[in-house]
Amino acid sequence: MNRVLKVALICGVAVTVASCGTVRRNLPFGLGGKEEVGATASAGQRISVLEFEQSLTPSAALSGRDFFLPGPQAITAWTQPGGTSENLVEHVIAAPNFQIAWKRNIGEGSAHVGNVMAPIVAADGKIFVLDGESTVSAVSADTGEVLWKANVKNADRDRNGGFGGGVAVGGGKVFVSSGYRSMSALDANTGAVVWTQQVDAPIHGAPTVSGNRVFVVDVDSQLFAFDAATGAQDWTYRGIAEPARVMRASSPAVSGNTVVAPFASGQLVALSALNGQAVWEETLSRTSRTSALSEVRDVAGRPVISRGMVYGVSHSGVLSALDLRSGQAKWQLPVTGVNAPLPVGDAVYVVSKSGQLITVNRDTGQIYWTRELNEGRVRKEGGFFGLFDRELTPQWSGPLLASNRLVMVNSFGEAVAFDPKTGAAQTTLKLGAPAYIAPAAYNGALYVLTDNGQLICIR
Repeated sequence: MNRVLKVALICGVAVTVASCGTVRRNLPFGLGGKEEVGATASAGQRISVLEFEQSLTPSAALSGRDFFLPGPQAITAWTQPGGTSENLVEHVIAAPNFQIAWKRNIGEGSAHVGNVMAPIVAADGKIFVLDGESTVSAVSADTGEVLWKANVKNADRDRNGGFGGGVAVGGGKVFVSSGYRSMSALDANTGAVVWTQQVDAPIHGAPTVSGNRVFVVDVDSQLFAFDAATGAQDWTYRGIAEPARVMRASSPAVSGNTVVAPFASGQLVALSALNGQAVWEETLSRTSRTSALSEVRDVAGRPVISRGMVYGVSHSGVLSALDLRSGQAKWQLPVTGVNAPLPVGDAVYVVSKSGQLITVNRDTGQIYWTRELNEGRVRKEGGFFGLFDRELTPQWSGPLLASNRLVMVNSFGEAVAFDPKTGAAQTTLKLGAPAYIAPAAYNGALYVLTDNGQLICIR
């Protein structure tokens, strides 16, 4: 049988089989196409319970209603993974032209072992980044010149390798957590090691510095409080251990003497920063029998503290606004997310894992509008003559409100600016590599770290 006849036979069989509705639903890789899901099921028709359960509908009462956003402010320090210890910077003056100024390779990108996971921090004219092989670089914020490098890897202690971690800066030191089971402080001007503390489990999340303490969570759901000056361990708190996690670098939020720590179990726990005594606990979990992924409860996006409220979102499908003092929920929405929410002005922005930008009223939890970020961005790859194609959609990180633009990056190597009032796409920049870490703002510019270890300055 010649090649043309074989291809014709394959196509003919596929079309014939796909024409049967019962079989079409069971064809792999979406070969038979998708049936449209209606609001009411007729006899024999199936409705996706998960889609119905997670549907988010804009409020009719808020339709067409404007909301307040504060004007942009100059940012002269971005010392924490979320900008501040509360993991919140509302609206920044940054990248007014939205053009790439320079790109610099800062080290190793993600590979079969290492992963670029650490958010960018900045202070005193320097950008601090952590590459996929646990090397910290201090880079000139103006030119991109590498000023110093320091590696915190301990290969003798962890011969199987490690990945993850993050950086924060404060008091002239760069604090570095590592997947090689360590927490270190480096001199911010030279990179010299000030102190190092070994821990029992890898640390994939970045630290948060507040006052004279450094807070960080390891992969065994243990929160550590280290003395920032000496590295001495002040106290620890152990959450519920959970083996299923999301590959994101979450960090505690700190406001005054209260620490809000995220855990892979879906727990948000508020504790006293002085002694680690638990104040309240809330689990952001919504188990669905239709989705095994809902069993991954990780609070992978940083919790955010704003105006006496805590905003958090879990992979299990809960976006919640909680009172900082009591932990009582003001409102909740069925959102599955791995990025930090952004409360700003009257609104709370959040990006769902499926690529939906959702804008929520801060006070009521009602939805102003939603936007499908992946519209027009779906790719099909890996097929054979158009058969067995798999659909690829980008993963989004952000948002950050900068100079009246809502800026996000994605795994397709784009930085995209959206209108913060409508969600309409405005400008797209090609970064040249996937980006999984939300941008940081500093001295009028945005900085993005791509998955191949390239630092990009956008002005």
